[in-house]
Amino acid sequence: MDAVSLEEKPLLTRVENGVGRLTLNRPKALHALTTHMCRMMAETLKTWADDARVGYVVLDHAGGRGFCAGGDVRAAARSGRGDGEAAREFFRTEYRLNTLIKRFPKPFVALMDGVTMGGGVGISVHGTHRISTENTLFAMPETGIGLFPDVGGGWFLPRLEGEVGTWLALTGERLRGADVRAAGISTHHVAAADLPALKAELLAGNDIDNVLHRYDQTVGEPSYTEHLEAINRIFGKASMADIAIALKLEDTDWAQHQGEVLATRSPFSMSVTLRHLREGRRMDSFEQVMEMEFRIASRICQSHDFLEGVRAVLDDKDHSPHWLPQSIGCVSAESVEALFAPLPRELYA
Repeated sequence: MDAVSLEEKPLLTRVENGVGRLTLNRPKALHALTTHMCRMMAETLKTWADDARVGYVVLDHAGGRGFCAGGDVRAAARSGRGDGEAAREFFRTEYRLNTLIKRFPKPFVALMDGVTMGGGVGISVHGTHRISTENTLFAMPETGIGLFPDVGGGWFLPRLEGEVGTWLALTGERLRGADVRAAGISTHHVAAADLPALKAELLAGNDIDNVLHRYDQTVGEPSYTEHLEAINRIFGKASMADIAIALKLEDTDWAQHQGEVLATRSPFSMSVTLRHLREGRRMDSFEQVMEMEFRIASRICQSHDFLEGVRAVLDDKDHSPHWLPQSIGCVSAESVEALFAPLPRELYA
């Protein structure tokens, strides 16, 4: 296969020395996921799960500053302005891939070197071994475009320490480098300069745990440690209104900043997200969470705030979305509840 055809492939798959290697290959798009990429990855993992030649899987990217910046939400919004079927197919395919990774019967190593957001989180955080570097930039910024932190966010975010996951989900706060490991999102943290050597050892088929142990760096307390008590106390409130009020009553620059950030997010999206995380925390299985997320995604992809958020942030880039409703207090419980209602079983197929 010549170099030109390799460059045209959005996902490269091969087996080397008993290692199944997946390489994201859309550097100009920060390796953002498409339905086709998710389907290709899922089909490959299904094959490798039963392939005796494959001892473990390594997921990396073909260059650029992004590991994976998310899913193709512009395409989802274009579909949402019509019948929404293509958007639902994307979410259906993506969530199946997330579940395959979560349940993959062999070690799954994700090299999260660079921007890791949204859909990029979904294809990494559910793996058994998750490697961050000082270049890693983690975020779930969906409330800023009228979406919600999906791809299994309802499972892993509520299971981070205290209310850290709720804080990250509602504000879209970014964690960098060692903070990603300190928060428990990655399992190992290595120097970016060591990554080529580490990858070479992994692709040679060496013992994963031995390799990672030798390169793993000790990390200290996360940078948000001084605010952890406030995060747990404030973001543990029962409603978005309670959270907003608690931030206003907290006489600190940090709390004021958090309130300012929330004021730029979609009130409807934040209300949906809070309910989503609370429900996910109570659920017993990953599959239950993914079904819930598909119910939400199937409907929110045609919502006013999602379409408006994509317009304001990604299309026109004026960063002045007109949310409906405009304030947290005007979001009705009925409008949120409607997104969680059951779907006909055939829509999951």
